[in-house]
Amino acid sequence: MVRMAEEFLLEHGASPNPFEQFDAWFGDAVAAGLHEPNAMALASSIDGHPSVRMVLLKERDARGFVFFTNYGSRKGRELTANPHAALLFFWATMQRQIRIEGSVGRVSREESAAYFRTRARGAQVGAWASVQSEIVTRQALDARVTEIEAEYEGREIPVPPFWGGFRVEPSSFEFWQGRTHRLHDRLRYVPEGSAWRIERLAP
Repeated sequence: MVRMAEEFLLEHGASPNPFEQFDAWFGDAVAAGLHEPNAMALASSIDGHPSVRMVLLKERDARGFVFFTNYGSRKGRELTANPHAALLFFWATMQRQIRIEGSVGRVSREESAAYFRTRARGAQVGAWASVQSEIVTRQALDARVTEIEAEYEGREIPVPPFWGGFRVEPSSFEFWQGRTHRLHDRLRYVPEGSAWRIERLAP
């Protein structure tokens, strides 16, 4: 794995808007050819018990960061019961990570349907076939896939009523740039009126 040249994250070079700073770094990750730069760790919790897993960022706009899942999955149940989450993007070769914390809400059914139609047909079948996070045998899962394929053969597969998107609406961002001797750059953005305040954190 090739280590990229050391870079710095300084206040005067950072965008005053964390969404724009995210877009700049995400663009760098895409341009660098990193595998799935949109992969992000999603942390949720319920009753004081945290859990984390990797999901894929599918949409990003001024409202927040969107991923899609089965609402009956463990993460779906946790986020419904406790609508707060944390996200983490980590790009090792670039020595960068972005932490995001915020509230969570479901996207509209129209948004979920629009994205669902862009998925490969096999993924659409899978959304119907998998009772996500439930105990299952491989044979039962494969049989369910066969049933769904037969049911919708030759016609459009609708969006499952139990499947859709969540949007994380950020209340804070932290951008981390690795530097030598572990004296890393950490800039945190927190809301301040209609703008954002940038704070430097000790590494």
